[in-house]
Amino acid sequence: MAEAAQQKNNFQLQRLYLKDLSFEAPNAPGVFKKEWKPEVNLEVNNTSSVIEGNVHEVVLKVTVTAKVEDKTAFIVEVQQAGLFTIEGIEGVQLEHVLKGVCANILFPYAREAVSDVVSRGTFPQLLLQPINFEAAFAEQVRRQQQAQKDKADGEATH
Repeated sequence: MAEAAQQKNNFQLQRLYLKDLSFEAPNAPGVFKKEWKPEVNLEVNNTSSVIEGNVHEVVLKVTVTAKVEDKTAFIVEVQQAGLFTIEGIEGVQLEHVLKGVCANILFPYAREAVSDVVSRGTFPQLLLQPINFEAAFAEQVRRQQQAQKDKADGEATH
């Protein structure tokens, strides 16, 4: 019986694509004269939607802002996307696949796009550190469960 259920589970990458790419260097060329000790801010978020049937689009949005002496050197925004066929996986497991597994597949491509466009702006190479999206998702689930438990405990004592 478990073998029959396992055969219905299907996860396939259909396509990877760059959905959006934006680069701004609002204070160039003046920022090139400053000593390069940037303050770098990284924002990452991940969305998904059902395209049709079991095909999901997952979009990993990465925004990097670099400032030097309170002046914005550059802003890069990358939306790296993929189409994934996902069958036989539901609920929290589906969320784990979309927010963890798929994001882990997409991030290296987004990281490469960021590095490439920053170099084309003639700024020093920027290599984003790897992110373990599966571990981040597991931590988010753990926090939600703890918050629900704390809420239930609080209601039980009142």
